[in-house]
Amino acid sequence: MRQLREGVGYLEYRAESSSKTVQAHEEKYRRISQILDANPEILRAVDGDLGKLSRPNRRGRKARYSSEMLLRSLIVHLLLGGSLRNTEIQLTQNEFLRGFIRIGHRPEAPSYSLLDRAWKAIRPETWERVNAVLTGYATAQAALAPAEIRVDTTAIETNVHYPTDSSLLWDSFRTLFRLFEEAREGVPGLIANRFHERKVKKDHLVITRYAASPCRKRQRKVQKAKVRLIEHVGRIAGVAAEFVTAFRESADETLQAIALEMASYLPSVRQVLDVARRLWIRGEAVPAAERIYSLFEPHTELIKRGRRQKPVEFGHMIWLGQTRSRFITQYGVMAPRIPDSRLGERIVAAHERTFGAPPKVLVADKGFRANPEGMAALRAKVEVVAIPQRLKDFADDAFVALQHFRAGIEGTISTLKRAFGLLRCPYRGFKSFAAHVGLSVFCHNLVVLATAGP
Repeated sequence: MRQLREGVGYLEYRAESSSKTVQAHEEKYRRISQILDANPEILRAVDGDLGKLSRPNRRGRKARYSSEMLLRSLIVHLLLGGSLRNTEIQLTQNEFLRGFIRIGHRPEAPSYSLLDRAWKAIRPETWERVNAVLTGYATAQAALAPAEIRVDTTAIETNVHYPTDSSLLWDSFRTLFRLFEEAREGVPGLIANRFHERKVKKDHLVITRYAASPCRKRQRKVQKAKVRLIEHVGRIAGVAAEFVTAFRESADETLQAIALEMASYLPSVRQVLDVARRLWIRGEAVPAAERIYSLFEPHTELIKRGRRQKPVEFGHMIWLGQTRSRFITQYGVMAPRIPDSRLGERIVAAHERTFGAPPKVLVADKGFRANPEGMAALRAKVEVVAIPQRLKDFADDAFVALQHFRAGIEGTISTLKRAFGLLRCPYRGFKSFAAHVGLSVFCHNLVVLATAGP
């Protein structure tokens, strides 16, 4: 059983003994603590998910750390940046942060593994609810004016390497080979197949090094290596399918776990093989929608935004809606990607659900301009829709002022990526990706409210 919170007082603010930099740092955390205390619904929402980490105990024992401690520890982790291990060290050594998370006299802070499980336990829907509660609080405190909103989209990368067909085939082979080695260690002599790992890796390296070579001799060598690589991966995938069929319901828990893990990878492996055969053997042009870009993050999308310095990205697009006070009132993670021109009505509908009325002013860049019917639907609900279409739109001073207001969200996106961990998601799975975005937006809004003044 996990407690909701404990009666531990917050560490007193020590303005008289700190430098101005430390004063501002501690004042930010003190105000964040006040905001959290003023919104107990946030803690109750998170506690519903964190309670699943601790099993009911017949003796009535309670979990060592309350849900409040874990939530505040995750906030500290995101504000400090770095790894969860570094967060554990800081929470153990820094008395002020220990007071912020209300750990009391415990000698140890929550371990990085517990924080990791706590992060994974909180669902994306919970973060949406938490952000809605914080938005309601900010509105009640007159800390934001929802009449004017600016919107934009950006790409968040998943934690994958640059995918090539050769690297995806090698990932498929080495992953299945590793699982077969674990099965051999558990039951010696169980698998008699030889998979020739070194030869497969050599073929992968030949393709990687010489694929762009203009030499015809090397190109023939590369083509032979491609055929062999496909054959090796196809062979080990076939053996893996037989292993899954034989041991999926085995009495041996180790073999059963290996078989289930293999089964989770096999659909992606088959898709990688199919794309490689179509591209390398049949010479087809495979559409991006039919490709897979990571064996471990199969939900990853290829994103092209026309950026010269980074023409291709791998992850997901998100949209953000922000008021003039820099508070993010809405966000959304897209899987699959939705064109910006089709997001306008969705954004207005989300704003209407939150505040009971559509915004009076909606500002966005030209990518959000919909077809004439879509723009007419937007103008029917929103008084001022400042989305440029042509250069002469900027002849209007009022329109230019609104576009200057729109440019502010670019700075928010940069801050989210640099200071709140949205440059790349370190967690696996789309649900964890969406939860990571939700926590980052929540912490950003906490800091905005904490630094906005009295």
